[in-house]
Amino acid sequence: MAAEGGGDPVPRLSLVSGPARSGKSRWAEHLALQSARPVVYLATGPLLPDDAAWQRRLERHRRRRPASWDCREVEGALVDALDRLDPGCLGLVDSLGTWVAAHLELEEELWSRQREALVGALTSCQAPLVVVSEETGWGVVPTTAAGGRFRDRLGRLQQVLTARCDRAWLVVQGRVIDLLAISQPLPAEPC
Repeated sequence: MAAEGGGDPVPRLSLVSGPARSGKSRWAEHLALQSARPVVYLATGPLLPDDAAWQRRLERHRRRRPASWDCREVEGALVDALDRLDPGCLGLVDSLGTWVAAHLELEEELWSRQREALVGALTSCQAPLVVVSEETGWGVVPTTAAGGRFRDRLGRLQQVLTARCDRAWLVVQGRVIDLLAISQPLPAEPC
């Protein structure tokens, strides 16, 4: 199967990150369409039926997706959903940030186990994956402990996943940057 950019095989694991309203979900959807595979959209956000603003946001995403895509509202149960993907499809995960938020109250030890289970499921999944993630901490230091915990957990998860990705994209201001083509990894952290 071909991915965007001219005949390359579909990457096994791609990460698309960016700040709010950057176009990261649109780029991930574009990559999924280019794969020519059946797409299973794994939505990790909460349903929140009483939140009108959240419902409008969900509706915008739903209208943008092709009707042929299988959408599964998995909320925090992403690991199980990844384990059930058919190898012939492409999984589009939107997003890591809402998945992290669903597990934000876990103590550090439980969070570490949950994170490792997710990394294992993402890297062993038989279907190719496009994973959307929010960029956080680009200037404003969170004023709450929960905000700091979210930023730290998501940032670390992105670093771990990017090291395992075949493709990594940063979407900023409606522009897409191929991170692996123009960057190098950080040196390992000292113990």
